[in-house]
Amino acid sequence: NTARILDVKYYVLLPSLLHVGGSIDNFHWQSILRSVSAHRSYSWVYESEYKAANIAHFLILNRRMPRSLAFCYEAINSNLAHLAHGYKGQVGAHETAARTRNMLLTASIEQVMERGLHEYLEEFIVANDKLANEISDGYRFYK
Repeated sequence: NTARILDVKYYVLLPSLLHVGGSIDNFHWQSILRSVSAHRSYSWVYESEYKAANIAHFLILNRRMPRSLAFCYEAINSNLAHLAHGYKGQVGAHETAARTRNMLLTASIEQVMERGLHEYLEEFIVANDKLANEISDGYRFYK
């Protein structure tokens, strides 16, 4: 959900490029933090300095923030390791999870922003959907 919320902000909430960095843009970024219950923890880390790159880093790449993509993929990989042990083997989901985790661990926020936040999040969302299907199929967790 964090990735989708960030992606929606990028395309829907900002009326035009003229508002980037302005008060409307900053308000939207703060609203995103609140929507994922991260406003207070962000303030502790960044001392309330609201910058798009800092917020994106916090919600995507920060491995200590429980709602960040990187934190979640650490947990996913750990849980998949436990499943593999219990099921006596790995399924395709393990490779997808490791690849996505690596994508998150090796990126810098500068690289993400340079490439394009939307493009990065779109790639992540596609990989995340693929992982969900592979877990469901591989471990027979049917929807």
